[in-house]
Amino acid sequence: MTEGQPIRVLVVEDDPVAADAHVMYVGRVPGFAAVGKAHSGAEARRALDRTPVDLLLLDLHLPDVHGLQLARSLRAAGHQADVIAVTSARDLAVVREGVSLGVVQYVLKPFTFATLRDRLARYAEFHAAVGEASGQEEVDRALAALRAPGPAALPKGLSAPTLERVTGALREAAEGLTAAALAGLVGISRITARRYLEHLVESGRAERRPLYGQVGRPELVYRWR
Repeated sequence: MTEGQPIRVLVVEDDPVAADAHVMYVGRVPGFAAVGKAHSGAEARRALDRTPVDLLLLDLHLPDVHGLQLARSLRAAGHQADVIAVTSARDLAVVREGVSLGVVQYVLKPFTFATLRDRLARYAEFHAAVGEASGQEEVDRALAALRAPGPAALPKGLSAPTLERVTGALREAAEGLTAAALAGLVGISRITARRYLEHLVESGRAERRPLYGQVGRPELVYRWR
C-alpha cells in the first residue's frame, strides 16, 4: 500500500446480515475501505488471490474452517494481511494462538460501531509506524497503539454487564421482545430496557417493528438481527 491510499479490508463473516453491517462499519471509518466480503474460508482465499488486502476482519467460526486455521493456511501461502478476529468465543487459549498468526486485535460479538472504530483507529496508528525505531521508547509506542485502554464508551447510563444480559435475552427470543418483556427477563425497568434496545438498534445489531392489534398506540417489538 502506498502513502495516501486507504487500508484495504476484507470482511470474512458467514452471516450475510452481519457481513453487510461490518462492511458498512468499515466504510464509515476514515482511512479504511472494504474491498470485499466472503462468507467462508474458501471464498476468502479466492478473494485474497485476486484482490490486494491489508487487513482481514475475520469471524473465527466459518462454515468450512475455523478462522485460525484459515489464518495459518494464508500465512503458509504467503499472504501477509493482518487480522482482526471477530468472535463470540471467550477462550483465552484461542487468543494466545492467534497472536502467532498475525491476529493484532480481537473484537467480541456483539459489538457496536464505536468499538470497531476504536480498534481500526488503533490499527491504523500501528500500521503507519514504518522505518527504523530510534530506540525502545518508539518500539513500545508502536506496540502500545494496539492496546485499548478500556472498553469503548457506552452512552451515558448504560453499562456493559447489563448490555450483555440484554443482548443474550434478545438473541434467545426468536419472535422478539417488547421493552416490558425484556425488563421482566433482565430485572430492569421498562424505560431502561427500552434505552438498551434502542442502543442496539442504533448500532445495527437489532431491529424494531410496531405490534398492532391492541387498543391505543402500537407497542414496539425488538428482534436481534
